[in-house]
Amino acid sequence: LFSGLLVFLFYSIDPFSRKEWYDLRAPTVFETRVVGKTLVNRSQGTKNAVDFLKNRVVEASLGDLNKNEEQAYRKFKLRVDDVVGKNCLTSFHSMSITTDKLRSLVKKWQSLIEAHVDVKTTDGYLIRMFAIGFTKRAANQVKKTTYAQTAQIRAIRKKMFEIMTREATSGTMKELIQKFIPESIGNEITKACQNIYPLQNVYVSKCKVIKFPRVDTQKLYESHGSLEDTGSKIKSEFKEPAIQAEV
Repeated sequence: LFSGLLVFLFYSIDPFSRKEWYDLRAPTVFETRVVGKTLVNRSQGTKNAVDFLKNRVVEASLGDLNKNEEQAYRKFKLRVDDVVGKNCLTSFHSMSITTDKLRSLVKKWQSLIEAHVDVKTTDGYLIRMFAIGFTKRAANQVKKTTYAQTAQIRAIRKKMFEIMTREATSGTMKELIQKFIPESIGNEITKACQNIYPLQNVYVSKCKVIKFPRVDTQKLYESHGSLEDTGSKIKSEFKEPAIQAEV
């Protein structure tokens, strides 16, 4: 009877009363600094809340991160690397394009060309980049289809390898993210392949980290700048419940 009473008391307490909120902060490369909040159980005994927050992965649309709905088709995943006060400091985890955007690009009467390459940035990130592109009708073309020959596809794919490798190995992860946002790598591929076969809708469709470098706390703090910048203020009537004496 006594054990049954303890179980009843344990489950009758609101589980959210044992939790606390933390802000998820994006690096300074993005316009919006606070991208959301996350819940975790309060530190108790040997269980530290920070240990449960580290390595959490969150996803956010680039449209929300940069306050530009035209970029909403690109998604970024951020990984929590450190916790300072009530702030979770994140770093790049992966990037991809939404499924509806990719499906809207696929059409009849054209060739789809894909390529991927493993490269390492100057700050130690080993990443795998995926590129996608489609053939385009020439200016005065009468023919209905725009299918590229096998040799042309191989030559275009080779150019994709070269450009992605050059752009990734020549800078840090932050500089590479700054190339993803304005689609500069896709534009470079389009220009380089103009003499092989005209291309359109060329994107870096996906980028994921295969191996992370060792977390450098100093560089992480520099990538986040001042923690006083909280982004746009969101009105909320939520009040965190008071800590109960017994749980």
